[in-house]
Amino acid sequence: MTITYGFIGLGHLGRHLAGSLVRAGFSVVVNDLDRGNAEDLLNAGARWADDPQAVAEAVDAVITCLPSPKVSERVLTGERGILSGLKSGGTWIEMSTLDEQEVLRLAKIAAEHGVRMVESPVTGGVHLAATAEITVIIGGDEDLYALHLPAFQAMGKRIFRAGPLGKAAVIKVITNMLAFIHLIATGEALMLAKKGGIDLTDAFNIIKASSGNSFVHETEGQVILNGSYNINFTMDLACKDLGFAMGFGRDFGVPLDLASHALQTFIRARSVYGGDAWSSQVVKLLEDAVGTDLRAPGFPAEL
Repeated sequence: MTITYGFIGLGHLGRHLAGSLVRAGFSVVVNDLDRGNAEDLLNAGARWADDPQAVAEAVDAVITCLPSPKVSERVLTGERGILSGLKSGGTWIEMSTLDEQEVLRLAKIAAEHGVRMVESPVTGGVHLAATAEITVIIGGDEDLYALHLPAFQAMGKRIFRAGPLGKAAVIKVITNMLAFIHLIATGEALMLAKKGGIDLTDAFNIIKASSGNSFVHETEGQVILNGSYNINFTMDLACKDLGFAMGFGRDFGVPLDLASHALQTFIRARSVYGGDAWSSQVVKLLEDAVGTDLRAPGFPAEL
């Protein structure tokens, strides 16, 4: 079966995911609030549609990669939204990071229109999405997982089915929670090293080879040491995801001391640097407090 995909949301992450589908030979129809975000995709063979309904009318399945649950719901249910155009039996694949209850609520709305939902958030960073090596986490029915597996494999390197709808949202938020905690920790570790007289390049490499290493240290540590902080992920998104984690903690009866501290730190960083600042800039709070920057030569501005 040849499946035509729509892709709505061509931001830092979505444009790379859609590009992987196009490069893999899938027929892809795209839409974004800014048509300029689609130019490379259109040049590579994707087709443009003027709004979500027009996308849905032209495809078998619609993928969304959007910044918040409110935007996802508006794109799904709003005037000239996905449900106005996607035929009964079609699939909505949500790659945004949502709360579990939002996933279930939106899936119910879609089902009332004959549309089945799959959630497939991704993790690993925008740089891995650009090379189709990102991790894709699937929540949903087994038959839909099998049906769309070739598309997931085109977009990512490691594919996991976490269980029924909602469970991918839970584990994705958990992975982001860990990443934000590790980000604050790597900033503290590098600052201790610098104030302790350790060359920061040496410190980075020794930590990378140690039991204290983390994926975040290996990746975001580099753009911190460069000074760009550019991880293509914003403070607003970090605060949103940490808020989801705290909600899970309340729902599941799990005290989250470190996540709570991380959320307060990110809220403080957002108030100082703005919601559009890169999330890695949370480390600048420590740099500013100590009056010492964390810079070393040879590290990239962007991964």
